[in-house]
Amino acid sequence: MRNPDYLCGMYAVIDVETTGLKPKTENITEIAIILTDGKTIEKEWHSLINPQRLIPAQITRLTGITNDMVAEAPKFYEVARQIVLLTKGRTFIAHNASFDNNFIKEEFRRLGYDFRRNKKCTVQLSRRIFPGQPSYSLGKLCRNFDIQNDARHRAKGDALATTYLFHRILEKQNIGKNEAQPMYIPPAMNKSDFDEIPEKTGVYYFYDENNRIIYIGKSLNIKERVKSHFNSAEEREQKIKTKTARIDFTLTGSELLALLLESDEIKKHTPVFNRRQRRQTYNYGLFSYYDDDGYLRLETGRITQEKEPHTTFSTKQEAKEHLRARVEQFFLCQKLSGLYKSTGACFHYQVHQCLGACISKEKPETYNIRVKEMLKNYDLQYHNHIIVDEGRTPEENSIVVLLNGKYRGFGFVSKDQQLSHSHILDYIDYHEDNKDVRQIIRSYLKKNKQVKIIDL
Repeated sequence: MRNPDYLCGMYAVIDVETTGLKPKTENITEIAIILTDGKTIEKEWHSLINPQRLIPAQITRLTGITNDMVAEAPKFYEVARQIVLLTKGRTFIAHNASFDNNFIKEEFRRLGYDFRRNKKCTVQLSRRIFPGQPSYSLGKLCRNFDIQNDARHRAKGDALATTYLFHRILEKQNIGKNEAQPMYIPPAMNKSDFDEIPEKTGVYYFYDENNRIIYIGKSLNIKERVKSHFNSAEEREQKIKTKTARIDFTLTGSELLALLLESDEIKKHTPVFNRRQRRQTYNYGLFSYYDDDGYLRLETGRITQEKEPHTTFSTKQEAKEHLRARVEQFFLCQKLSGLYKSTGACFHYQVHQCLGACISKEKPETYNIRVKEMLKNYDLQYHNHIIVDEGRTPEENSIVVLLNGKYRGFGFVSKDQQLSHSHILDYIDYHEDNKDVRQIIRSYLKKNKQVKIIDL
């Protein structure tokens, strides 16, 4: 049985200071990296970073880092290569690791580089190794374990303190002890790693030994859902269990966000064991327009930047078949829907399934009512709205943003945050609008009528 990856003896303990809390809109002002083998410090490196923006006064009060201090400091791209080399082949260790990791990943993303490291959080490790602490903040843990930190809220001071805390964790861990593992844990995983999977809402990822994603799922209780995979006697689930070497997760708080994120991630990564849930890219759409006589016409075609589709399809044939079914259902005109080419009446008029819009027998006023009724099937019913749901912590909400009747993405805000149309896009990650996510949103709102919806 192999040891967990955080017991590998190769660690980079990292801390960053930033201009704010959101990686998408803020920047790093200072970074420190401490290399350690788990017992002794091998190397220390740190640098102020010019964030290329002003540091807010409240951040300066917290960290002591001023605009003057970073004015001549290197920009992130100037130290990026050094960060890659220092952390290569090492486990990323940090206190609240997601915060530091997300900021560094975002800085690299802006440079066009995908920064990925196995990471471990000393908050989560401390909760497991030192249960019952009154607080798991870095400051409180340092005081409880008599770890000195003379530079609180500075990158090097916090990184060194985190390193000494991590050494205590490893010392307490008793590496040589091999416990019998429950049968639901994959053979390539260690129980201590499995124990870190949270019993919370979110999306989970199974990786194979080559660090490829082989399955993506979502659950209200990630740990219990993962257990159910590996406890199953089904051949497919046992294959997944055999191939799984690592499990990662993203907490969403909200079930709606978990559903949306799962759908997006499966399309993006196309895992081998998600074949039944994969969707092809959507290249075709259903469009509408008014002709010179005032009739609301329908057509299918390739999606372009110039016009927004009512709904989307993977293939031209799928789009045509869908439209044919809707034309029959709502007694619409084949000719005005691009399904029948003729200088006279369409075929459906001849068999009394069209009321004659193709030959101006039915007026636009009555014909367009049925077309609009049909198009309501694709409408989210909310055009400029924010769906507000549970967040990942009691202090935040999750938000799903709908603008001009289209899904734009989701994000998280503090509960006291005032939301406005002009700034709402600053708080979300963009995601593709397609018929799958529209169906997810419609179904979720239908089942959860208590969800708060804000009109922008």
